[in-house]
Amino acid sequence: MISNTIQILVIEDEEFDVRRIINTVKSHEKIIISDIVSSGVDAINLISQKKNFHDVVIMDLQIAGGIMGEELIQEIKKISPLTQIIVVTKKTIHQTDFDFANRLIQAGAFWFCTKYPGDIETYIYQPTDFILSIVNAYEKKQLEIKHLNSKKKLTKNVQDILANKIIIGESPAIQTLKEQLQQFAETNANILIYGKSGTGKELVATNIHYLSNRSLENFIPINCGSIPRELIESELFGFEKGSFTGAQESRPGLFERANEGTIFLDEISDFPLSAQSKLLRVLQDGQIDKIGRKKSYKVDVRVISATNKDLERMVTDKKFREDLYYRLNVLQIYVPSLEERREDIPRLVEYYLNRYSAEMGRSAPGFESGAMEILTNYSWPGNIRQLQNVAQRILFLSKEKISKDSVISAIGMKMTIEDHKQPYNFDMEHILPLKEIERQFRKDYFKFVRSHCKTDAEASQKLDLAPPNYFRISKELGLK
Repeated sequence: MISNTIQILVIEDEEFDVRRIINTVKSHEKIIISDIVSSGVDAINLISQKKNFHDVVIMDLQIAGGIMGEELIQEIKKISPLTQIIVVTKKTIHQTDFDFANRLIQAGAFWFCTKYPGDIETYIYQPTDFILSIVNAYEKKQLEIKHLNSKKKLTKNVQDILANKIIIGESPAIQTLKEQLQQFAETNANILIYGKSGTGKELVATNIHYLSNRSLENFIPINCGSIPRELIESELFGFEKGSFTGAQESRPGLFERANEGTIFLDEISDFPLSAQSKLLRVLQDGQIDKIGRKKSYKVDVRVISATNKDLERMVTDKKFREDLYYRLNVLQIYVPSLEERREDIPRLVEYYLNRYSAEMGRSAPGFESGAMEILTNYSWPGNIRQLQNVAQRILFLSKEKISKDSVISAIGMKMTIEDHKQPYNFDMEHILPLKEIERQFRKDYFKFVRSHCKTDAEASQKLDLAPPNYFRISKELGLK
């Protein structure tokens, strides 16, 4: 049952045929012939003026003068893609020329029929079939509208995700990274992302997925180090009911859920050597071996992996399969640490302060003189993950202004403000002995390492010193 009226445009230059079309549809009150034109040019002008108004166009294939036939169909679809087109032709009563039919469909027609039915004086084609074709054409338009609206919503969701997953920074290193993202997103090749812990490797993978032609499909992130080794195969590839003790129902694996989309394997260096052959098969053939299933099945998944370790070294040490490494490392992206892009730190700090302030329902406080410099000069061993954490603490420690002391407290630094100043003043008028400079450097470096460690034991370990030697040197430097 049609819930709305169906607006019809008739393109026909024979009054006799126009009358027969009117006679055929007049008993169906919801089918309205709203416009009648006699040439292709007039039809194009009318459709341009009344965009998206007509649901169905009923057109003669061959009309006198101007644009007609397949060309007219294509022009109508360019202006109004959702409008459905029914072609009436006097070429033949029983059309069996499939090439002819295929050309009309490729041009954009929904259906075509002959002008000559049994009762040629009164009706066009066979009345019931003709009415049914109009109804079907209208319903097809409604389905296309729903599909288009759904796609718009999904596209809007993708845009919102990208807006919330923005990569902040304008440094040369980040500009290079952004260019690579755009370039690599256009391919389906596997990507390996390198970078220190906390630099935002998952953020990079997310951007690649949502900038790609897979953006409306699933993006499945997995931390390979967080899945117990004995469960990683069943988690990734799934299992069938009864395939092992406790398998009370079948479960799809993460690769199955990511079909047509992207899977992100974070900390790929932690992927068990025993399961790497199955992962290799997925990358080579798209074949999944599900536990308890005799036959494998195919998936189409793009794999993006990430690591903060030296995979080449692991390959040399036989801790990672060489063939798998090359399959993962088709394209490579390096994510710079904050130390390599210090000019981006102020912008990152302000971005997260504004974001967390909005979540707390308050305005972001400004910085006192010198407070931002501390953040810019800090080493950020935890990179952006640590910076986010510090930004949240700064908000809790500050009211109207962000002071140097609140920054130092938020970072957890145990040094004084003076410790951030350059300790060396190279002056030709005051040349110091090398031993004194070396002693000062050792002292400053010991203080720096200790300030970033919770205990002396941790500091000695980072300095690669036995605890007794660490304590002895600290005492010699006046730190104990």
